[in-house]
Amino acid sequence: MSILLIETATPICSIALENNGAIAIERHSDQPNAHSSKLAVFIDEILNSSDSVRKELEAVCVSSGPGSYTGLRIGVSSAKGLCYALGIPLISVPTLQNMASQYFEEHKDYQGLVCPMIDARRMECYTAIYSREGGVKETTAEVIESGIYDKWLNANIVTFVGDGADKTKPLLSVHPNALYDSEFRISAAGMIKTAREKLAKGEVEDTAYFEPFYLKDFVAKKSEVHGLRRN
Repeated sequence: MSILLIETATPICSIALENNGAIAIERHSDQPNAHSSKLAVFIDEILNSSDSVRKELEAVCVSSGPGSYTGLRIGVSSAKGLCYALGIPLISVPTLQNMASQYFEEHKDYQGLVCPMIDARRMECYTAIYSREGGVKETTAEVIESGIYDKWLNANIVTFVGDGADKTKPLLSVHPNALYDSEFRISAAGMIKTAREKLAKGEVEDTAYFEPFYLKDFVAKKSEVHGLRRN
């Protein structure tokens, strides 16, 4: 039996088909603003990869945020549509938890903390801190300043990952316990373990009412296109 995993909270569009705890098929694109054009294509490729995929699909898991407003809307809307059409449950995994779980899975001997960071523009990031056992610092939107994580850095090695990490490096990397993994790329595959655990416990979402975790209110800006009159 399988779970379809969808990750669209960051600039990377990633989708994977899990089968009994392992990745059977995976697709991803880091092309900017490609979620609307790539996600449906990836889903179609996976669902039509064999006659048995649709029959064996038992749930859809989506990354729930925080992250890109548009990316989250596209991912969640697609996941809901599949759940309605196929009559299967919806599972959600917090995006920062996905990033941390993925990092620990890829670095099985690492015993420090992980601080996933998603760029929220300017010097702000969506961020949290995780140990291998779980959350250490709750998810927040923070303006990154020197010394902001010294409480954790003074006692632990902390590895910073994600598309928000690079811009914080000049401020945080001066601490000897701060590490940066510039090779890390978020993947839908990082949700496998959590998705399986939630499905086994029956921790599924109400498909009709589930909404992404935006963390910050979305503010629509007036058009800056020349020739359009502002009211």
